[in-house]
Amino acid sequence: MAMVPSIFGNSRSSIFDPFDVSDPFKGFPFPSSSSLISSENSAFVNARVDWKETPEAHVFKAELPGLKKEEVKVEVEDDRVLQISGERSVEKEDKNDKWHRVERSSGKFMRRFRLPENAKMDQIKASMENGILTVSVPKEEVKKPEVKSIEISG
Repeated sequence: MAMVPSIFGNSRSSIFDPFDVSDPFKGFPFPSSSSLISSENSAFVNARVDWKETPEAHVFKAELPGLKKEEVKVEVEDDRVLQISGERSVEKEDKNDKWHRVERSSGKFMRRFRLPENAKMDQIKASMENGILTVSVPKEEVKKPEVKSIEISG
C-alpha cells in the first residue's frame, strides 16, 4: 500500500512511490518527461498497471487490450527492475477508408518497477489472458524469530 496518497484522488497510488521507476511527474498539470517523447512513443506510454502484494508474492496486472503475448516483453534487469514493454502496431489504412474517429492508441509503451529485496528473482512467472498481463514475483519466506520461554524463578 502506498505511503503517500495521490493528490489526484486515486487512493491506491502514490506520487512518491519508491518502487515505481516510471515518470515521477506523471499526473501533474505541467508537461512531464513523457510528453517530451516522440509522438511515435507517447501514444501508449501509460499502460495501466496494478501492483498488489500478497503473503506469497508481488502480483502485477497490466491492461493491454488487443495485444498478443508475442507483442509484449517482460524483463528483469540486474538491479531488480521489472520492465514491461511492447508495441501496438498502427492499423493499415486503405486509401478508400474514411475515418470518423480514431481513439485507440498505437505505439510503444514501457513501465518499470523496482522490486523489493524479498523478491525471488529466479522464479518470476508471466501469463496473458484476455488482454491482461499478470506477472507474479514470489517472495522470500520471512523467518519468524524463534521465541524461547524463560522460566521465572521465585
